[in-house]
Amino acid sequence: MRARLKASLPGKTELLAGAPVWGMLMALSAAASLHLGKRLDFPTDTVLLALYFAGGALGWSAALPLARFCAAGRRPDTRLASCLFWLSVATVGITALLFALQYRSFYAQWHAPFMTRIWLNQFVFTSASAVYQFAVMGLRLYLPLGFVFLLAASAIMARRIR
Repeated sequence: MRARLKASLPGKTELLAGAPVWGMLMALSAAASLHLGKRLDFPTDTVLLALYFAGGALGWSAALPLARFCAAGRRPDTRLASCLFWLSVATVGITALLFALQYRSFYAQWHAPFMTRIWLNQFVFTSASAVYQFAVMGLRLYLPLGFVFLLAASAIMARRIR
């Protein structure tokens, strides 16, 4: 188990070069989706694109060791499946978390004092609403390019895992 954990640690180049590239691809995917829907407005959408960039970059950093841990020593199709699963879950999950944090920070001005029962209730339901809103409206910004990028990046990742 210790050897498997050690083998799952990515190299600095993979981590430091891959994270910003994956983040840029996710921001590009969101921008392309907004452009295709004729909803892209750069002055107002820069925060949204930055959110997708940060979610992609942090998602890459989280997915890489998890995919390597699950796929080490496995068949090529299992390595590809592991990379697809972890890269998509980490990217979407972290982007949704960042969206929820931003959403929560906006509504915090109307919430009860910190760590009261009402505050906790407001925190949980505001965060849950944000994640739901991201699932309904934010996931579509990964299409059509995000899926293509996911397949390509997962194939490259799977090849590099031994």
